[in-house]
Amino acid sequence: MIKLGAIVVLAILVSACHESLEDRCEREAKEYTAKRCPEKLDKNIRIDSLTFDRATHTLHYHYTLMDFADQDGVMEEVDAVNLLKAELKKSTTVNTYKENKYQFRYTYHSEKNPHKIWLDVTFTDKDY
Repeated sequence: MIKLGAIVVLAILVSACHESLEDRCEREAKEYTAKRCPEKLDKNIRIDSLTFDRATHTLHYHYTLMDFADQDGVMEEVDAVNLLKAELKKSTTVNTYKENKYQFRYTYHSEKNPHKIWLDVTFTDKDY
């Protein structure tokens, strides 16, 4: 009987330490932002932060467009929406979130005028 009680207590302790997927996503977004942001991805794009919205289960990537990319028509010219969607489909680093039907939002701001949004798109499980 004592062994059974010890097993039950151990099971409760292990499950209490288990991090929910929402907690994990929020933690990973904060860690990514703290360790890597802002980071210049190439000469025209910088990632500023990664956030997580628990209410909508949305990972939100915040970028800034600089230099040549910071002008009208560039995002359309490179077909940014379809490019982002294709990259998301290929990505294996977010498989757990895709399997759980999380959303992925990408927002690109202007460096010259930070209030200007060049692109704001959200992908749902139907997109990937």
